[in-house]
Amino acid sequence: MKKLGIVLIIALLSVSMAFAQGTSTKDLSELITAAKKEGQLTVIALPRDWVNYGELIDTFSKKYGIKVNELNPEGSSGEELEAIRANKNNKGPQAPDVIDVGLSFGPLAKQEGLITPYKVQTWNTIPNEVKDSDGYWYGDYYGVLAFEVNADIIKNLPKDWPDLLKPEYKGKFALSGDPRTSNQAIMTIIAASLSQGGSLANMEPGLKFFDKMNKAGNFVPLIAVPGTVASGETPITVRWDYNALSNRDKSNGNPNVAVIIPETGVIAGVYVQAISAYAPHPNAARLWMEFLYSDEGQILWLKGYGHPVRFNDLAKRNKIPADLVAKLPPSSAYEKAVFPTIEQQDTAKKYIAEQWDQIVRVEVMKK
Repeated sequence: MKKLGIVLIIALLSVSMAFAQGTSTKDLSELITAAKKEGQLTVIALPRDWVNYGELIDTFSKKYGIKVNELNPEGSSGEELEAIRANKNNKGPQAPDVIDVGLSFGPLAKQEGLITPYKVQTWNTIPNEVKDSDGYWYGDYYGVLAFEVNADIIKNLPKDWPDLLKPEYKGKFALSGDPRTSNQAIMTIIAASLSQGGSLANMEPGLKFFDKMNKAGNFVPLIAVPGTVASGETPITVRWDYNALSNRDKSNGNPNVAVIIPETGVIAGVYVQAISAYAPHPNAARLWMEFLYSDEGQILWLKGYGHPVRFNDLAKRNKIPADLVAKLPPSSAYEKAVFPTIEQQDTAKKYIAEQWDQIVRVEVMKK
């Protein structure tokens, strides 16, 4: 009996060590049991209307009986990393288990030792171009930046970036994040640069464009959220198409939200998932990843207009519902899309963070 007890302890320690190493899970049932024992998952910077995260969170919680603590829903990628840094020794509710950040923030988090490797069971169907080979971070979904416009207020809709300088848009445009920390706002500056003759290696035209917009009185130094678009405080903003399309659907015509992919400066962005190296609930974090990268999770992202990273695999196996495909913008709208590399995004992030205060000189604030 004593020998059996020792064998059992060794076996349990082996399972625990396997989870602690976190490279992969062979037996999903063991992971589910361990995650349920932890009983909680803490996510951060996941607005419930962002790529259908509300339904994703609720489905995961109901499916596994795990409570999901949602931190700072409107937070930026930079704030997500800072939350890990600030809570390294904290196992409380302010310590995130997982992050969803812009592509360039994945390698940064790995370099700083803020995240831990884990490969989901569908790992081989994630394109190599958008995942760390060691499993520290992995692409989850992508989209392109589009104009989100309150069409009840803006009758003459902007079609391209230069339109935003028109006098009729005075006091009408706002960014959807702080360009010094928000990946969505950083990519917006890059898109504007491309439209103004810049390149992925030259973001100065984009910053000068926003300086012009500010001097013209068109730029509102307030971070735009759906509420400020609806109220008319910021009737024009730029968002990832999946967020803008979701806001259009939710508004149900009140207000009438128009979503326009610009004629030039079309930027595509990939977001990535990772598990905090200091996660208070490591098994729940790994189970969350397994859920997100399952067919079920991927289709729920698509339902929120985000192109899931396993989209091609799902399509090849005829797993995508036809009604979802019909709701997506036509493929021609994405033909001019440019996908910046990690290196290009890193360079842009550093340059824009340093030069925004030098060239545009405007403090962008939350309401």
